Amino acid sequence: MPLIASIDTKLVSRWVPSPNFGPRADGRAPDMLLLHYTGMPSHDAALAWLTDAQSKVSAHYLIDCDGTITQMVAEDKRAWHAGRAYWAGESDINSCSIGIEIHNPGYEGGYPDFPEEQMQAVVALCRDICARHAIAPGRVLAHSDVAPKRKPDPGEKFDWARLYRNGVGLWVPAAPIEGDAGLGPGDQGATVEELQRALARFGYGIKPSAVYDQATSQVVTAFQRHWRPQRVDGRADRSTIATLARLETLAAGA
Repeated sequence: MPLIASIDTKLVSRWVPSPNFGPRADGRAPDMLLLHYTGMPSHDAALAWLTDAQSKVSAHYLIDCDGTITQMVAEDKRAWHAGRAYWAGESDINSCSIGIEIHNPGYEGGYPDFPEEQMQAVVALCRDICARHAIAPGRVLAHSDVAPKRKPDPGEKFDWARLYRNGVGLWVPAAPIEGDAGLGPGDQGATVEELQRALARFGYGIKPSAVYDQATSQVVTAFQRHWRPQRVDGRADRSTIATLARLETLAAGA
């Protein structure tokens, strides 16, 4: 089977089938791209886990630090990578998405930088998938975006701006951090509700309550990991709020 239609020919691609997949609900075609990090000590350990029937998890692709791309599930099938997740009205993220696992041991493993060779492969694969499936920029997301209560990956070190420069996803320069404390846990009122409504309009699974609760802090943290990585603290300062507004404007015209 053809693994990738137009991937860089200098990259070595492999087909290592995973038993962990099923049909997409209602025969849906994928219209979302979801990026993860493996959070495991080695690429081989991640590959073994993603192809083990006992694990009940999988992804369509796995990218090693040297740029090697392994496909495990055909794109027309539903891989099991998102878990309990939500975005913009979607609760069955696995049925609408293609999942890419990027090998990185994650926060528990020291969270190293993503190597250049790996990022080149990520960009090439994402460009190819988005082109073939006409995936909208606002549907290129982090695991942390769709599961902010459970997942932090791929984290603030991942170069989303580079993807955007190559025609993948949404990105704006973050508004400058001004040093204000911003909104945070315990705050209440119309300004908090306005923030929650803006996050929900953008796609996050948050219910406006006018109370800055733990769920709001988790969603703001996820937003910062993706779009305001200069400071990730779960507080909605002026920089975070302004960056969200810029993204809403960009998404509306994308």
